[in-house]
Amino acid sequence: MDSDLRCAAVVALGELGRSDDWRDRADARHSLAGFADMQEAVEPLLGLVLDPGDTFVTRRTAEGLLRRRDKAGLTNIASALAVANDNHADWIHTAVLDVFSIFSADLDEALRLCEELSGDADSRLAAGARRLHQSLAEIDPVLRPS
Repeated sequence: MDSDLRCAAVVALGELGRSDDWRDRADARHSLAGFADMQEAVEPLLGLVLDPGDTFVTRRTAEGLLRRRDKAGLTNIASALAVANDNHADWIHTAVLDVFSIFSADLDEALRLCEELSGDADSRLAAGARRLHQSLAEIDPVLRPS
């Protein structure tokens, strides 16, 4: 893996994520979510989840991060929820429902990771993880193991 190229990609996508055009910002989020485990992607992703200009960007960025179904994606969402206004939180919650309402195994793993993040030393992240856990706990998934 070439870390210099990955960093360059994150920088370029971060710049695209600051475009005046919501379509550019939405495209940036799609690709940037794949780099959520990189420290350089944290701030640009937070800016896209909390996009002040278009809730479509908020929802799609949140969805992209949640579809990773991993600690990096959930950490980014928890960080955003810690500071999100009610409107952004509603769209993030919609993305949570879209991603985790089908398979109980995915939901169970997300709940487990949120419990882990709730104990983080960063109080903002821990608070956001508890908020995300509450959102996840309300879901009754469609498919459960037999």
